[in-house]
Amino acid sequence: MSSFAACFSGCFRLLTAGLLMVFLCTAHVTGQSSAAREKPRIVITADPELDDNNSLIRFLLYSSDFEIEGLIYASSGFHWKGDGKGTKWFVPGREYSRFGLDTCPCESWRWARDERFIHNAVEAYQKVYPNLRIHEPEYPDPKTLLSKIRFGNIEFDGDISKDTPGSDLIKSLILDDKPGKLYITAWGGQSTIARALLSIQEQSEFTTEWESVQNKISRKVVLLPSGDQDDTYAKYIKPYWPGIEYRQFRDSPNYGYGAQLRATPENSVFLTPSWMKENVTDRGPLGKLYRVWGDGKQMVGGDIMDYFGLSGYTDDQLRKMGYAVWMPVQEKGSWLGEGDNHTFMNMPGNGLRAYEDATWGGWGGRSLASPDVNGFFFQLSDTSQQAMVAAISSVSASANKTSPYPEFFPAAQRDFAARLLWSVTPLYSGANHAPEVTIEGPLSVLASPGETIRLNANITDPDGDEISVNWWQFHVGTYQGETVITDGNTARARIQIPKDASAGQTIHIIVEASDNGSPSLTSYQRVIISVRNR
Repeated sequence: MSSFAACFSGCFRLLTAGLLMVFLCTAHVTGQSSAAREKPRIVITADPELDDNNSLIRFLLYSSDFEIEGLIYASSGFHWKGDGKGTKWFVPGREYSRFGLDTCPCESWRWARDERFIHNAVEAYQKVYPNLRIHEPEYPDPKTLLSKIRFGNIEFDGDISKDTPGSDLIKSLILDDKPGKLYITAWGGQSTIARALLSIQEQSEFTTEWESVQNKISRKVVLLPSGDQDDTYAKYIKPYWPGIEYRQFRDSPNYGYGAQLRATPENSVFLTPSWMKENVTDRGPLGKLYRVWGDGKQMVGGDIMDYFGLSGYTDDQLRKMGYAVWMPVQEKGSWLGEGDNHTFMNMPGNGLRAYEDATWGGWGGRSLASPDVNGFFFQLSDTSQQAMVAAISSVSASANKTSPYPEFFPAAQRDFAARLLWSVTPLYSGANHAPEVTIEGPLSVLASPGETIRLNANITDPDGDEISVNWWQFHVGTYQGETVITDGNTARARIQIPKDASAGQTIHIIVEASDNGSPSLTSYQRVIISVRNR
């Protein structure tokens, strides 16, 4: 991720139990209020990769912010169950034909006999649910989450030949009449999603309703992939459903494998064994499930690709033991990976509202025009460790050169740590909670070039902590020049619209509030200024 902009500054003490309220009017405002927020409807599809397991744990800690519609087991080119009938499967170029391997055609690939990693995570959530509810009443009942679990098209990667409970659920959600977008993630392959769409096509294609069905789905469905891990997007979804929005991201914080390899000093502290132990792995049932380097675990027993739980061995020693070492060994207990976070980390209710538009940007990154960054792990043809590490570096570097992007990783990690602390803390006063930030008036503002407008924030802290405030320009609007912000370290900021801004351009202004609790937590609000004619 690019490391620019948005540092915290200007601490001041709040009045009356941490409450600061400013009663000034904003000129020329339109649009929604900062107090209004609909929870995004979201479906998770995931294969049993260890970083999917870790992403799922983080996701469940943010389940208070979502309307979770499905938790679905999926296959991919890296994990598939087989049909249990002895059928052997092989697709050229897959993982099992890389790294010098010659093991397939085979009956299954890296899938546990009784795979239940999604069930395990939700059951761990169930144990800590009473504590989580004390800190945030919006957490969903674990029985509701358990009822959303389905098995999708898991027999073979890329196989969309038949309906499954998972594809049936996705189909019903796509066709329902609930308002708003339906966000469908693909942490593994997209065959379950593709099967749902194919079933709809088979049902409606030769009816008078087909055009309206296509239009409805194109307006409604947003796909959030971690690359095309089984080719079903390229081979079916994109050709037959070109109107469906497909969001790939750049500039996301590096939540994935190898985050240590290019971590800035600011970020590296959140990847160390000491930080992980204190804030993650020692934090109750969810922390116990979380994978770190050298933890002694394997997702699937005997998996030659999963050497991450071993410690005390060099890369060469692991190779001699039969493991396919594609990522250099890291320090025991350190960060391992949550490679699918970018698909949902724009959706938490932190005030950035990044899920509303793919280009707005947030804790999950911002939209990428061509799907070749976050999917790079799945598309490499060179299988050497050196090439893999070089690819990580080159992809990160190329993303960093596009434009300045805020360094969101520390804030996201501290927030994650706080929620894990909630899970083991039965008293509200025993943990920190993020500031609450609203804007006086709507979040859309009309202004003319050269005009100065005033933006006013109401900021409260549930714990009465001191708060630092910072207003800054997020360079994701169509006006890319610099905007002058006066009094940017107070709740009353003045924004001078640049004289060279043109009618129709947009300027994104963020107010950021960080408390001095432990860990320090950050909330935001985004105001979008639309430039009008003088």
